[in-house]
Amino acid sequence: MPYFDAASAAPLHPVAREALLASLDEGWADPARLYREGRRGRLLLDAAREAAAEAVGCRPDELVFTPSGTQAVHTGVAGALAGRRRTGRRLLHSAVEHSSVLHAAEAHAAAGGTVAELAVDRTGRVAAGDVAAALTPDTALVALQSANHEVGTEQPVEEVAELCQEAGVPLLVDAAQSLAWGPVPGAWSLLAASAHKWGGPPGVGVLAVRKGTRFAPQGPRDERESGRSAGFENIPAVVAAAAALRALRSGPGTDTEAARLRELVDRIRTRLPELVPDVEVVGDPVRRLPHLVTFSCLYVDGETLLHELDRAGFSVSSGSSCTSSTLTPSHVLRAMGVLSEGNVRVSLPYGTAEADVERFLEVLPGVVRSVRERLGVAAEAPVAAPGSAPREPSAAVAEEPAGAAAEEPEGVVVDALGRRCPIPVIELAKTIGQVPVGGTVTVLSDDEAARQDIPAWCGMRDQEYVGERAAERGAAYVVRRRV
Repeated sequence: MPYFDAASAAPLHPVAREALLASLDEGWADPARLYREGRRGRLLLDAAREAAAEAVGCRPDELVFTPSGTQAVHTGVAGALAGRRRTGRRLLHSAVEHSSVLHAAEAHAAAGGTVAELAVDRTGRVAAGDVAAALTPDTALVALQSANHEVGTEQPVEEVAELCQEAGVPLLVDAAQSLAWGPVPGAWSLLAASAHKWGGPPGVGVLAVRKGTRFAPQGPRDERESGRSAGFENIPAVVAAAAALRALRSGPGTDTEAARLRELVDRIRTRLPELVPDVEVVGDPVRRLPHLVTFSCLYVDGETLLHELDRAGFSVSSGSSCTSSTLTPSHVLRAMGVLSEGNVRVSLPYGTAEADVERFLEVLPGVVRSVRERLGVAAEAPVAAPGSAPREPSAAVAEEPAGAAAEEPEGVVVDALGRRCPIPVIELAKTIGQVPVGGTVTVLSDDEAARQDIPAWCGMRDQEYVGERAAERGAAYVVRRRV
């Protein structure tokens, strides 16, 4: 069964497995003790630190191990902000950062700090010029991922690091997705990563704080890990994590494997629009991680799509709101302004067979078609197809509309209240053919994903998105027929 979710957790590297089993026998004692078993544990821990530091591109005494990548991010953000409290309390981060950064930002704001968010383009990339414009005298920290977890787009870390250095502001880089593929370039100040992303065991993170960076550890402290990560080190897991990272970096054929996976992903990106109607491949096509591709399918329930792919033997993930208990669309896809419904992320682990990718491309069109058929969508994109009949305007629309569509005539109204993605978009697509060119369709929806997916549908189907206005429940989204 092909596993295509390495971005969530890569399979345990064989070298990591061997190192883990060996160190269970040798690295169980307290490395802070002076007796023989403790000294043996200390030697293993120090060797792992040196290997990890070499891969990260820092000094061993600048790197500590944490219980997770999330903990590394939280520790790094909190410590850097506290260390620069006299300078200011403003945290600057991109709109597509990992949730660990967003949660750390929320905690900072709740404690009285300020947070500013940098917008991204449709590929999910931050413009270095926007960072430069946003650097203010009270900026205490900038947080920028090296590559996005959901769409694989690489960020201009080296340029941003230079700008931050000139401004005297530290840059924290979340390198969880990219570290397996090479060191992060540039004069960054802090770096966080997670071992299970590169084939190490779960429960190990790394945090590097370069010399000269003001840093004041927050929360529980003890004498271990330079006072930056409390608690007894999990030496076997740390050793295994470092061994996997070293094997990926120094092993023969690593660059060749990266190039091979990039070619397989390019194949998926190229052939998907040919094989599946109404699909949007997202993320930067060039400046991206070699193993990851994300796409969204119109008129598809994301949860059902993932279940059907699982039944077909493929393990993939999604940023779609249809797979979330909160029913909130992915903040990454929302910030990019791209389609979220029917979203699939494919991330290939090392050693993925070409035949598995070919089989995925063979299976996917039929899976998407079957899911659409269950939702009443014809093989071709639905236009004026039978479905829920549009209804006359009613009190469901607010009497005093606000927003971009405030002055638009109501035209045909589609009531999709209480119905989740992708139903609002499907009903819009079925109805748009019933109005004349220049006429409007108003979709009433209380599904948060509609705010993202209706404009995305308009862009894909060459229709005009007029805007939204308030309604008694949810919002009213107005679309003008252009073709």
